[in-house]
Order: sequence, then C-alpha cells, then structure tokens
Amino acid sequence: MTNGSIGIIGGTGLYDIDGFENAQWVTIESAFGEPSDQLLIGEFEGHRLVFLPRHGRSHRIPPTEINYRANIEALKRAGVDRVVSFSAVGSLREEHKPGDFVLPHQFIDRTFAREKSFFGTGFVAHVSIADPICHTTQSVIADAADELGLDHAVGGTYLVMEGPQFSSRAESKLYRSWGCDVIGMTNMPEAKLAREAELAYATVAMVTDYDCWHDGHDDVSTASILETLQSNTVHAKKLLKAFVPKLAALEAPFESGVHTSLEHAIATSSKHRDPELVAKLGVVAKRVIDNPGW
Repeated sequence: MTNGSIGIIGGTGLYDIDGFENAQWVTIESAFGEPSDQLLIGEFEGHRLVFLPRHGRSHRIPPTEINYRANIEALKRAGVDRVVSFSAVGSLREEHKPGDFVLPHQFIDRTFAREKSFFGTGFVAHVSIADPICHTTQSVIADAADELGLDHAVGGTYLVMEGPQFSSRAESKLYRSWGCDVIGMTNMPEAKLAREAELAYATVAMVTDYDCWHDGHDDVSTASILETLQSNTVHAKKLLKAFVPKLAALEAPFESGVHTSLEHAIATSSKHRDPELVAKLGVVAKRVIDNPGW
C-alpha cells in the first residue's frame, strides 16, 4: 500500500497557486525521448505535486507533436501514481457552457499521427481501455467541485481530434450526432499511455467555447478561447487546491484497478521478449518485468 505523488498535466498558469512550496524545475530524462518540458516538483500542504506543462512553457508545442509517451513515463519516473489532466475543450452540448467544467468518463480517439503505446514488436501488451478514466480519482475531483460550488458535470464523452485546426461545421455536427459532449486535442493517447503505465488518470475538461455547431455563437477563435481560459484557470486552481489533500490521502492500489492494469495485458512470454524493449520499458512495466510469472 502506497501513497504516490500527484501529477498535474496542464497549462503553465495552474502552477502559480498559493501554498505551493519548495518548487523546483527538474529535468527528467525519458527512455522515449524528451518530455514537453522540465517537471515542476514541490509540495502543497505536505503533499508532493509534480506539474508538467503539456505544451511546454509558453505553449510552444502543438498537440500532434507532443511526446505523450515521454511525458507519461517522465511522470512515473518522478514517483507519480495518480494524474489529473486539465484540458481546454469545446462544448458539443448546450448545457455545457463556456466556463463550465466537465469530468468525462469516456473518450473517442480520432487522432491518427501519434505514438499510442509504449509496447511494440518484441513485447506486446493489450490493456483494457473500456473505462479509460479512473473512477476513484474522478470521484475525489467531483466531490471537491461540489464543495466549491463550481459549475460542472460528471460523465460524458470527450472526442479527441488530431488538430491543430478546429473542426469544420460538418464535423462538429457529426460528433454531436455521435453523442459526444466535448471536443479537444490532447487527452489521447495521454489516457491510453497512463493506463499502460498503471497510473490513475482523470480529466478536468474546461469548456472555452461552443465549437462551431452553435448558430447563436461566433465561430471558434484562438483569441476567444484564451480569454475564457484565463477565467477557467482561476477556478481550476481553486479546484486543484481542494482535491489535492483528498487525492493524496488515498492509498494505492485504488479500487478502480488501474494500478494493476498490466497484470492481464501482456501477450509476450518473458523468455521471448526483446531485451532492448524490455530495458526501455523498465519504468513503465517494472512490476511485470520483475515478475517472471506475467
């Protein structure tokens, strides 16, 4: 039973919170290349937090070019076992207004130009993504949002598009017909990789706009999104401060089962695994590699 560090993935503005102490930018090397940036590691009310700017400081990396594998592996190297991802999204539902938060429980992955697995030829694994969000982690965040009185919804589907362009009007209406609730560019393959790395992962989707399906609102623009995102960040920092002590108090493995997700996922027997890939997976799949029975 352990209490790992909390990883926070999101924009740089999140890291400027009252009470975040002894913070230092630390270079964490990854076996999968360079993460988006250094990790900012410090303490909040005695709990260790590890922040990662998904797009790098100053938002210099577009969604497609983010090294999601390096980001997730670097967080695990830093001692993280639970991750909360803050993500700007467009709303595909009238009830999810700009400024609201959505805690989705499902994703549709429409990305096509990204590395989506740590595993490969010589060491094959098939983790279950049936329920891609850790419900234990999500429940803690939802309780904190309730206590703060933040406008939020629990559940829903987040469609992840490749980008960097926004949707066409036809695409936006198609995704609405699929029953999707919000749309963004970053949470896949992030959530899949977190599951492979046996990290508890949950998303706070921060609504900035109505995408382009809504006839009563202007089409999406970067300027309008950034304006709403600034006010969202204020609420996100309040939420973060409220859920950190609750989430840090939970001992792993969680009831959701995410911390043991590789136990029934490995397809390649130990004697047939590629030694080079085994070495590369020494952090992500350490529990499996150290147990010859898996």
